[in-house]
Amino acid sequence: MEKTGTTTGTAPTVRLVLTDPQDAGVSNRPTDALPWPSLLVLGAGTLLMVTAEMLPTAVLEQMSTGLGVAESSTGMLVSVWAAVVVVLSFPLVRLTRGRDRRAVIAGGLAVLALSSALTALAPTFQLAVGARILGAAAVGLLWATTNAHVADLVPDHLLGRAVAVVLGGATLGMVVGTPLARLVADAAGWRAAFGALAVLGVLGAVAVRLVVARASVPEVPEVPVGATDATDTTDTTADGAEPGPGAQAPGGMVPLLAVTGLVALVLVGHYGAYTYITRLTEAPSEALPGGMSTLLLVFGLASAVGVALAGRFGNRTGPALVVSVAATALTVAALGIVDVHPAVGIAVVVAWGVVSGGMPPFAQTLILRLAGPERRSFAGALIPVLFNGGIAVGAALASLVVAGSGVAALPLLAAVVVAAAAIGLTLSLRRTA
Repeated sequence: MEKTGTTTGTAPTVRLVLTDPQDAGVSNRPTDALPWPSLLVLGAGTLLMVTAEMLPTAVLEQMSTGLGVAESSTGMLVSVWAAVVVVLSFPLVRLTRGRDRRAVIAGGLAVLALSSALTALAPTFQLAVGARILGAAAVGLLWATTNAHVADLVPDHLLGRAVAVVLGGATLGMVVGTPLARLVADAAGWRAAFGALAVLGVLGAVAVRLVVARASVPEVPEVPVGATDATDTTDTTADGAEPGPGAQAPGGMVPLLAVTGLVALVLVGHYGAYTYITRLTEAPSEALPGGMSTLLLVFGLASAVGVALAGRFGNRTGPALVVSVAATALTVAALGIVDVHPAVGIAVVVAWGVVSGGMPPFAQTLILRLAGPERRSFAGALIPVLFNGGIAVGAALASLVVAGSGVAALPLLAAVVVAAAAIGLTLSLRRTA
C-alpha cells in the first residue's frame, strides 16, 4: 500500500493506492538482465531432448545387434520420433492448457527419463518402439511448452537473446550430447547410454522445479486458433522492433502461418542437403585429421557460433532471418564446388554451419513475436511440428533426388528451395511491417 499526499491549499489530501506485492516485484526486476539460471536449466533440457532424439543414430550398430533387427529398422526410430512429435504436439498442448508451464516441463522431462529407462530395459524391438513413442510425445510437449515459457520469462527486447541461449542447448545436444552418448555406449554398451540419459532426465526435472522462475510478464488469455479480435492489429512489428507493453500479434494468424510455413520450406532445402553431408563433403574431409568425424564436429561448432551470434540481433529479427536464409542458400549452392580445393571445401562447411546455425533462433523468435502473448502456446506447438515436418520432408525428397540424379544434383536444387523461401519471407515481412 502506498500513501501519497497532495496539497489543496488548506489541508493535505491523502490518497491511498493499493498495489499487489507480486506485481511490484515483477516491475522492479531489471529489464535488461536475462534470467540466466532459468535459461541455462531450460537449455540443458533442450540438450537432453536432442540427445534423446538422435541417440539411436549414435548407437545404431550396437542397438541393432542387441535387439536382433536390421540397422535400417533401428534407424527408423528417429523417423518415428519425428512423426510422433508432429502428430501429438497440438493435442498435448491443448490438454495441458492453463497449467503451470514449469510443472509441465518438469513432468515432460520425467516422462522422457522414463522412456529412456524403458528403452534401456527393452528386451525386444517392439517394446523399444513403444518406449520411443512415449519419449517423442513428451518431447513434442516439451518443445512447445519450453518455447512459450521462454517468451514469458523475458521482455520482448530480450527475447532473441533468451531464445539463443536455450537453443544453444539443442546445438550442444548435436555437438556434445550425442558423441558423449556414443562414448558411454562404447565403454558400457548401448543400454548404459539410455540409462545415463534416464538419470539425467530425472535430474533435469528436479532442476526445473527448483530453479526455473515463473513467467515475469503479465499472463494474457490465449485466443482460440482461427479467432480474430479487434486487438489483432497492434504495435508488434515483424522486423523485431520492441513493441509496447502487452502488444499482440499483428494481423492475426495469416502472418504467423505464412512465416512458419516458409521457415519449414527453408528446412526442407537445408536438411535435404544436410542429410547427405557425408557424401557431399568427402573430398575436403580427407584433408582433416580424423576425416569426416572432424568435419562434422567443425560443422557443429560453427553452428554453435551461429546460435551465439543470433543473440546479438534480437531487435531486428525479421531482417536477420532473411539474411541468414539467403546466406544459407548461397552456402548450400557452394557445396557443388567443395571438390575444387580442401581449403575451399572446409570454408564452405564452416560458413554453412554459421549461417544455418543462426537461422533457428531467428525463426523461433520471430514466430513467437508474431504470435504475441495471446497465441503463445499455439506458436510454441507450431514450431516443433513444422520444423520436424520440414526436416522429414527434406530428407525424403533429397533421397528421391539422389536416387534419380545422383548426389551431385542435390546442392543446386536444395539451394533453389531455400532461396525461394528467402524471397517469400522478404515479401511476407514487408506486408506485415
